[in-house]
Parts: sequence; structure tokens; C-alpha cells
Amino acid sequence: MMKQILFAGVIGLFLTLVGTPLLIKLLARKGYGQYIRDDGPREHASKRGTPTMGGIAFILATVAAYFLSKVITGYPPTYSGLLVLGLMVGMGMVGFLDDYIKIVKRRSLGLRAKAKMAGQLLGGIAFAVLALQFADNRGNTPASTKLSFVQDFGWSIGPVLFVIWALFMILAMSNGVNLTDGLDGLATGASVLVFAAYTFIGVWQFQESCANAMTLTNPAACYQVRDPLDLAIVASALMGACLGFLWWNTSPAKIFMGDTGSLALGGALAGLAICSRTELLLALLGGLFVLITMSVVIQVGSFRLTGKRVFRMAPLQHHFELKGWSEVLVVVRFWIIQGICVVVGLGIFYAGWAADK
Repeated sequence: MMKQILFAGVIGLFLTLVGTPLLIKLLARKGYGQYIRDDGPREHASKRGTPTMGGIAFILATVAAYFLSKVITGYPPTYSGLLVLGLMVGMGMVGFLDDYIKIVKRRSLGLRAKAKMAGQLLGGIAFAVLALQFADNRGNTPASTKLSFVQDFGWSIGPVLFVIWALFMILAMSNGVNLTDGLDGLATGASVLVFAAYTFIGVWQFQESCANAMTLTNPAACYQVRDPLDLAIVASALMGACLGFLWWNTSPAKIFMGDTGSLALGGALAGLAICSRTELLLALLGGLFVLITMSVVIQVGSFRLTGKRVFRMAPLQHHFELKGWSEVLVVVRFWIIQGICVVVGLGIFYAGWAADK
């Protein structure tokens, strides 16, 4: 069954390596170029007109890689995998509409804020409600109404509060990745690292699943996750697809992911965290996205309360650009920060299992 993980990652990588240049040519021919803010760093002016909506490439590649890995190995899809993919596609569709209106309709703000929020809420609610259905023969549904860190803990918060909590996670991660997507390759490379972590987590949870309690040395430390291996397959497909896209998205970028890609990646991250019962751990595994989001919150809050700005510009990556750091320097150092977050997060994940053992 581990072959599915390898196949999904390799197929996702191949499809975006080969398919992204075709998408670049298509978007360039139609004139679907990136809008650049006039108040941003001056160096970004040269990026005006670069094809955007590149998220289409890795969304399609991820879905294709997942299903092709199933066809090759003969294993059926699971509800957990399909739900995470559905959430990714749903968020991507909202982002696509936003990009389309910005570029084709020449309306710089894209979707109206209420319409964009409505689309995200609709996709998030559908995912959250469906994730509490489809119990397996052990009674496990794709998601749990308990909060989770490295596993579920505490009491059930009930289905209504769970939907609200899931919506918060989906909106927070979608907008967090969206804010991070401001420099060539930054959000893509950071996402690769987090999806690699979730590939590992899914494999580990599969090996230590409560479904295998009879063969485990310590059944008390097992994981009550419905489809951990399939979540690893989805994460591997995303990792491979984003890595192939990064080849074309790294500086100087030949294509940008746009809101199409950033909202989709944020939705996928939230979906993986919810279905793998690692909801609060995501704040550490995706630490760079949280840090950049908080920089915007701090900047806006400080300006409204005191009339002063904490950073030269928010999100945080632009602050360092305006301090004189080159774009590549900012990206690589932020990738290092994200890598540290992933290593610490995985360390805590393992420590949680070892403590129970």
C-alpha cells in the first residue's frame, strides 16, 4: 500500500513539471497577467503581466495523481481523501473566480469581500458537515468533534461548535497562505515542507493505527484516525505537485499561483489537519503562515489604535524587502524558518506518541 504514496508524489511532480509550461503559454496567449500593487516594493513592478492562476496546474495534478495512484495499485479512494481533495478544489474555485474577475474583468479587488467570504463559508461548511459522516466499522468518521493536538483530547464540543471551529481553521489557513504568496516561490516552497510533514504523519498513524491494535506493542498509544494512509497519499500528491510547480514559480517566476492556488493550498492544509486529528499542531507545522498572518494583524491593529505602523510594510516578507534584503534572501530565510517549524512540530508529534508509550 505504500506504493500509492510513491506513485502519487512522482505523478504529481511529473504532471506539474510538464503541464505548467503549457499552462504558462495558454495564460500568456490570453493575456492573463498578474496585477501588481503600486504601493508595494518597486522591484515588483517588473512582475506585472506575469501569468497567474497557476494554482490550476497543481490542483489538477494533485487530483490526477491521487486517482492514478488508485488505478495503478487497485485500491479504492476513501472518504477522508475525497473530502480533503474536495475542500482543496472548492477553495480553489473561489480563488479562481477572484483571479478571473481581477484579470479578465479588470477589477483590481476581484470578488466582492462578501461574495468571497460566502464562497469560502459554503465550501467549509460542506466539508465540516460531511466530515462527521461516513463512519467506518470501528465507528470512526473522517473528522472528530473533539479538539486535537497530536491526537484527540478532552470532551466533544458537539457538531455545531465543530463546524464553527473547522470554518475558522479553513479560513485562517486559506488566508494565511494567501498572505504568504507575495514573493516568488515563498508559499509554494513552504507548502512543500508542510505536505512532506503530513505525508510522514499519515504513514506513522497508519503503522500505529488502532485498527492494528492486536499487533501493536502498546495499543494505548494507537491513533483513532479513519484513513491515515490515504491522507498520506493526498499529502504526497500535493507535495509532488507543488514541488514541480516550484520549478517554474521560483525566482524569477514564470507563473504565479494566484488566489486560485493559495486558497486551495490553505484548504488542503486545514483538511489534512482536521482529518488527521492534528488541528492545533498545524499552527506549528505551518508556523510561517501563522507568523505572516500575525504580522498583518499586528500592523492593522497598531495603526488603528495608535496611528503608527510596526512594520515598514505588511505582510512581513515585504518589511524585510524594504529593509534592503533581496527577494531571494527573504524567500530562502523564510523557508528555513518554515523548515524549523516542521522539524519542531514533527518532534512534538513523535514525543506525544512516545509519552503515551
